[in-house]
Amino acid sequence: MMLVGDVGATKTLLEVGVLRDGRWRPAFGRRYAAAGHPDFDSVLRTFFQEWAAQRRAPVKIARACFGVAGPVFDNRAQMTNLAWVVDGSAVSAGFGIPHVRVVNDFAAAASGIEMVQNADCVALQPGEPIPAAPRVVIGAGTGLGVAYLIRAGGGYHVIAGEAGHAGFAPSTAEQLELWRDLYSRHGRVAVERVVSGPGLVRIHEFIERCEGRQATPASELRVSLTPAAITHAALQSGDPLCARALDMFISCYGAVAGDHALAVMARGGVYVAGGIAPKILPRLLAGGFLAAFNARGLHSDAVRKIPVSIVTNEKLGLPGAALIAARAA
Repeated sequence: MMLVGDVGATKTLLEVGVLRDGRWRPAFGRRYAAAGHPDFDSVLRTFFQEWAAQRRAPVKIARACFGVAGPVFDNRAQMTNLAWVVDGSAVSAGFGIPHVRVVNDFAAAASGIEMVQNADCVALQPGEPIPAAPRVVIGAGTGLGVAYLIRAGGGYHVIAGEAGHAGFAPSTAEQLELWRDLYSRHGRVAVERVVSGPGLVRIHEFIERCEGRQATPASELRVSLTPAAITHAALQSGDPLCARALDMFISCYGAVAGDHALAVMARGGVYVAGGIAPKILPRLLAGGFLAAFNARGLHSDAVRKIPVSIVTNEKLGLPGAALIAARAA
């Protein structure tokens, strides 16, 4: 039996199960809000207590793998957007699990692409895929994650890093004004300051300022100004300002994805994962994402041959973590 986890700044997903016949088969799983726990050990303790209450007999966990939103060194991650440390050696000693791996969350997500089902993907651009060509997995949520898959030794090798903290490069005049606005307030503008849930809120606020609006912090709008509220107002209520913010966000998202696709000429496919994409799928299908993705100047025709898919399964990192744990054996 294996334990796998996707540990993000907003939520943690945990499952126990087995990897059989090329499929991850969970026996028990839970989702926890990060806000309810002071550290990762607290989440694990809660999970094991709830699992013990469900099962009839003790079960030994032989291996664990956690995909964590932050850089990983020596099997240990200091999370970027949450004051948690996930230490594989400490988890092994504290919870009696012989083998524990800690990897970047998008290393796990990229590994999960091997087991993704057709039903879990929606094609944005069919492209002209080339077998064994590089792939890109990118996803916005609380932050922005990116990983590359490069064919080597008969399989794909995953390269994950902190590309969400690379510099944001505006690709339109409006995005340039956004960059200037954010730079004046925060200094260096990282990509995930724009392409993330909090980034969507910043874009909304930027558009408000451009229109000369001065909403007071105590106003009802300001209290409810969250990524989910903006998305709902844009997609369900037709709020023009929220729709404009969401469209600008999508354009920035598509441009960043296109940059990474071009960096490795990802004819194996670009997979847009993360928590936001499935929630804004109708707007992604409207064309703004692909227009920005394919706007590559001299290489636009080449980039149009890159397949682009939206991954709608938010648990992509869990089978990926299971695969990493199994291969480590």
